[in-house]
Amino acid sequence: MKTFKDQLGTSHSFATTPKRIISLVPSQTELLYDLGLEESIVGITKFCVHPNHFKNTKKSVGGTKKVHFEKIRLLQPDVIIANKEENTKEIVEELSKICTVWVTDIVTIEDNLQMISDFGVLFNKRVEAQKWIDKINFAIAEFKEFSKEYPIQKTAYFIWANPYMVAGSPTFINVLMALNKFENMYANQLDRYPEINLQKMPEEGNPTLVLLSSEPFPFKEEQAIAIQQVLPQVKIIFVDGEMFSWYGSRLVKAMNYFKKMQEVIN
Repeated sequence: MKTFKDQLGTSHSFATTPKRIISLVPSQTELLYDLGLEESIVGITKFCVHPNHFKNTKKSVGGTKKVHFEKIRLLQPDVIIANKEENTKEIVEELSKICTVWVTDIVTIEDNLQMISDFGVLFNKRVEAQKWIDKINFAIAEFKEFSKEYPIQKTAYFIWANPYMVAGSPTFINVLMALNKFENMYANQLDRYPEINLQKMPEEGNPTLVLLSSEPFPFKEEQAIAIQQVLPQVKIIFVDGEMFSWYGSRLVKAMNYFKKMQEVIN
């Protein structure tokens, strides 16, 4: 029997390496696949869109906030991978009656690397995990060198409309904004994703850059126009939300995306 601790500090004991995995977080599903665990993944959420073929080969067990407990039970998992932000405490507690629920908690890049290392140990994929850790560290170092001359820009990152909501702190989005030299004008907010009043933006910080995410709300031109009317001088960019909010192995792709985005902005 081996005992491990997840990122909430909860101890979990396993007699053998878990072979049947259910993932309730899209970015962690992608990571598990990249670690070579495709055959072990038996259940995913309807939002787990990478890799694309999983929608045809893996059983959907619902969303991240609403899961189908009976479907999960019938899949006879050895472990369920959840996340503190994505999945509610109530869901985790209910799922714990079925099998072990491993909960991750990702705010920083260091948290992300720890998650990958933890999965390497838990699923006996240490070599694969270290390869991804090395890839991510290299990609981040390369991006920092690439962007070192770019100026800091006061920025607001929108995640929702009607009501308008932005990324605050502490969030993984805020960390990746800082990496891009985007000074988050809402980083001092107590809420992770505070609701804001567009009309008050000029007095609250008057950003030079606004980023409109593709998820969870798919921003369109109509929202950009509404924001431009309040902030006529601001530069507005539509961005891929997966690159700013997905953790795991996605960070390697994110750094390449950020290079192209920075060239557009600067």
